[in-house]
Amino acid sequence: MITLKQIDYALAVAKMLHFKKAAEACFVSPSTLSNAITEMEKHLGFQVFERDNKKVFVTALGIDFLEKAQSIQLQVLDIQQLTASQSEPLGKALSIGIIPTISPYFLPIVLPKIKNDFPGLSLRIEEGQSNVLVDKVKNGELDMAILALPYNLEGLISLKFWEEDFYWIAHQENKHAGKKEIKATQLEHSELMLLEDGHCLKDHILDACKISSPSKHVVKASSLATLVQLVQGNMGTTLVPHMALAQLLSSNKDLLRLHLNEPGPHREIALIMRPTYSGMKGAELLKDLFQKALKQNFQSRL
Repeated sequence: MITLKQIDYALAVAKMLHFKKAAEACFVSPSTLSNAITEMEKHLGFQVFERDNKKVFVTALGIDFLEKAQSIQLQVLDIQQLTASQSEPLGKALSIGIIPTISPYFLPIVLPKIKNDFPGLSLRIEEGQSNVLVDKVKNGELDMAILALPYNLEGLISLKFWEEDFYWIAHQENKHAGKKEIKATQLEHSELMLLEDGHCLKDHILDACKISSPSKHVVKASSLATLVQLVQGNMGTTLVPHMALAQLLSSNKDLLRLHLNEPGPHREIALIMRPTYSGMKGAELLKDLFQKALKQNFQSRL
């Protein structure tokens, strides 16, 4: 009979494609893990992995097996969370992913509130880009994640709790000084600096401004703070979400900030999770907490 422990070991090997690293991740010896995989394959009647001294490959039948094994692991995880979620929804451990264009501006607002309202909660936070976080929520490495929408959630569900518009940031010497708003058609695309590929904020900006070709944007950065510093140096302009304005511009008061006058909201922020996630009650509590905390700090369109 195949055991849940063997399934855990197999999924670890599939993730690492390395038996020793998988054993370390599972806190067992390489021989223990290898023997468990071999015994599992005997019960299955086929190889899940082909391995030699250098590489590990997943077989064609192994791919099908691992997909089913992943589903089993997630269901077991949800079962284990049932008791805790019913008795005290946010009383134990929770892992949440968050994208870097939200985390520095959002976490300082909500973390004190979480600590105050749920003192027994052990919270693990992981920052990453949207595609990585979606994968980790799907495979159970994270309970939920905080993303900006629209984004392809690949079957995950979302609880929206905030929406906001973008603001155009430019040097005070810019010709649009004195205005409160700006249309996308007034932007000089050759001067517009955006985040590097992989950040969903870049896609949301291009969509809000109806820019189809980003090829002109030769200056790219990995953080909004870097973009604002480049604007401060009069190297171009950029767009940032409302949530980030106060923190990014607190020491750059001579920069212009003009509301992007295009149909909004330009992005929505939501908790995402698996449809089968057993901690939905806790997710609803977090959504309400996030919404209330943000409303105390920002003017909302909700």
